[in-house]
Amino acid sequence: MATQGSRERIFGRNAVYEVLRAGRRSVYALDVAEGAEVRGGLRRVLDLAAAASVDARRVRRADLDRESDSHQGVAATVEAYPYVEIEDILGRATELNELPLVLLLDLIQNPQNLGTLLRTAEAVGVHGVVIGSHRAAGITPAVVSSSSGASEHLRIARANLAQGMERLRTAGVWMVGLEGGPEGVPMDEVNLAGALGLVVGNEGEGMRRLVRESCDVLMRVPMRGRVESLNAAVAGSLALYAAWAARGYAGAGGEQATGGLH
Repeated sequence: MATQGSRERIFGRNAVYEVLRAGRRSVYALDVAEGAEVRGGLRRVLDLAAAASVDARRVRRADLDRESDSHQGVAATVEAYPYVEIEDILGRATELNELPLVLLLDLIQNPQNLGTLLRTAEAVGVHGVVIGSHRAAGITPAVVSSSSGASEHLRIARANLAQGMERLRTAGVWMVGLEGGPEGVPMDEVNLAGALGLVVGNEGEGMRRLVRESCDVLMRVPMRGRVESLNAAVAGSLALYAAWAARGYAGAGGEQATGGLH
């Protein structure tokens, strides 16, 4: 959970818009650069802010430039990210009467990779994400931005990953770890339709030994080309879509399963 009283700055129109739309964090201030035209994405932000009784103030663009080089003329001061518990993730699956689909990230440290994985996770309707409590990137403003605000609509827990995997396993969740080497079973030979925890390892070193040993099966994404391996975010995204496909693209075309934690 967020530390009481802690605040952070979110930059960019998509990120600020999704913070407002999700409604999970208190928004203490909304700053708009002087001269920014109120249309398109900025109009959407201001309309949501007005509906939430958040006043916008005009500030010098140079002031925002000193804070961020990608602010797009908008910044918000908000409550720190509201992490959840693993029980909340399992509860979401129960609430939807679905088998759990959980993404677990072992020491993903690059904010761009984390943001990409979160954006894909939200798109396919995962019930939650578990990230390590130490040495891994958390949900920082940079991650909110790189996920285009998808982080705001996800249940994300921080935990000791091996312990988290064990808790999920006791709930009947099968642990599948992504493995680029020959030890991995080809993805099309792995049953991804059941209660599933997909484990993605560190960008450079893969999964740590204990996490790897805690997996029920290791799985690799088939490759035809000559490149040795896929980026962690790309491989994880492909596997997430494969898992969603195995579920018959549940929820496609309707309300997003992970949309809005109101």
